[in-house]
Amino acid sequence: MSDFDIRQDIVSYVALGDSFTEGLDDPYPDGGDAPHGRYRGWADRLAEHLADHAGEVRYANLAVRGKLARQIVEDQVPRAVELHPDLVTLCAGGNDILRPGSDPDLLAGVLEWAVRRISATGAEIVLFTGMDPGFQPVMRHLRGKGATFNMHLRALADEYGCRVVDLWGMRTLRNRGAWSWDRLHLSSEGHRRLALRVCEVLDIPVEDDWNTPWPSEDPKPWRAARQDDLLWARECLVPWIGRRLTGRSSGDGVPPKRPNLEKLR
Repeated sequence: MSDFDIRQDIVSYVALGDSFTEGLDDPYPDGGDAPHGRYRGWADRLAEHLADHAGEVRYANLAVRGKLARQIVEDQVPRAVELHPDLVTLCAGGNDILRPGSDPDLLAGVLEWAVRRISATGAEIVLFTGMDPGFQPVMRHLRGKGATFNMHLRALADEYGCRVVDLWGMRTLRNRGAWSWDRLHLSSEGHRRLALRVCEVLDIPVEDDWNTPWPSEDPKPWRAARQDDLLWARECLVPWIGRRLTGRSSGDGVPPKRPNLEKLR
């Protein structure tokens, strides 16, 4: 690992990825100071935690919704290398795993190229395993592919000295309160908890516990749950399939929300 130290006078941090890192669906209450958008997300929250300890935090978020791993590597990694930050978080591959026919072995090779390039800058790198989709009926069939990718990722982390956030093992994210209505993106509370978990991996002191038990709640009646399923299929699943069939992406024309290292506070 690098000699990353949150107590230094200036800490520079670059976040790379897709919608998960861009911050969907964690909106700022009033639009806030989110350039080119209104989403906060765990990466913004992590930068805020860094600012509680460092003299100054300079933060860039190059993540764009809908991007595949190869697009993240080709479009975002060179910019990250150019910025030469102290800390880089890289979460990629989720959109690839969702696609039929994707190969987790080839996907790992794409990610290795990115890690090798970033590692050469001396930055501290944080990688993320994929989540366990077993708790979501529509995605259970992806568990094997996701688990294979995760093993590759852990091997990469060992080889290059990266820190790892084990999303697969975060059982707290299996609660429906951790997810937005589209079942693909974290809720505001899910993002908050994930930011705390990343702080733990980076040894950043925080007061809250990411694994605090959720309030108990009664399951929805069967009929109401099926109505939710139908609404989700119409509003989320069908448009997603439509984009796949037409070669479009939710990130087409969407710029990174923080393309440059800028002072956070």
